[in-house]
Amino acid sequence: MSYEVQDFQTDVIDASYDEPVLVDFWAPWCGPCRQLGPTLEELADTAEGWSLVKVNTDEHPTASRKYGVRGIPNVKLFVDGTVEAEFTGALPRHAVKKWLDENLPNETTNLIREARQALDAGNEAQAVTLLEDVVEQNGDHPEAKVIMARALIFQDPERAEMLANAADVAEPTLRQTREAVQTVAHLVRLAGTPDDLPDDPAREPYLKGARALAEQDFEAAAEHLIEAVQVNRHYDDDGPRRGCIALFTLLGPTHEVTQSYRRTFDMALY
Repeated sequence: MSYEVQDFQTDVIDASYDEPVLVDFWAPWCGPCRQLGPTLEELADTAEGWSLVKVNTDEHPTASRKYGVRGIPNVKLFVDGTVEAEFTGALPRHAVKKWLDENLPNETTNLIREARQALDAGNEAQAVTLLEDVVEQNGDHPEAKVIMARALIFQDPERAEMLANAADVAEPTLRQTREAVQTVAHLVRLAGTPDDLPDDPAREPYLKGARALAEQDFEAAAEHLIEAVQVNRHYDDDGPRRGCIALFTLLGPTHEVTQSYRRTFDMALY
């Protein structure tokens, strides 16, 4: 079932507590929107357990701004009042179908959601426990691999890196998390093999940051990596800058280390 939005709160937010709501942010002048729209409508006509709501961004700019729509077509999946997944651009039908299969609520996506909540609460062990069977039985699920890699990165960086490397993700937030895991794994590996790094004034603070990461001393890691940025941000293929971004990504915006050091890092870049 699909229809044009009348009231976003009623048609999307409230309705998503009864069943998932797929929202197509589009505009009549947008060529890719005209390509994607019929695909979504066709899938919605035969769908069970979810509905499609189309939002003309020209007519509903407030909702578009509120949910960060910067490019169209933009498709967001709302579950229980929140955005659970999204993509931008006119994907082909098979890619949309695959995306829906991976993100519509089912036993797997519910476990992933619980794992995300456990991670947000700082309980990495619980997140790993929730995802072990998902990764074991559904090894091609990229989101599960990325979330599990995030949960493992400071306990088992080698396995975390393997999971991240095997996850083919396009969604920006997942891609950023995957890259953060790969960067931290690289730094932890350098902490044990410092001879691999060339001489440079940034070498000492960079290595101190890597060792602090390996020891999960996040405050010291931030301090030393920012110092390395100030000395030579381009050292080790832009390693100091990427290390800081990876640390802040994995800790999240509300972590005390992110809040204490993010502004200092931003200033160090200029």
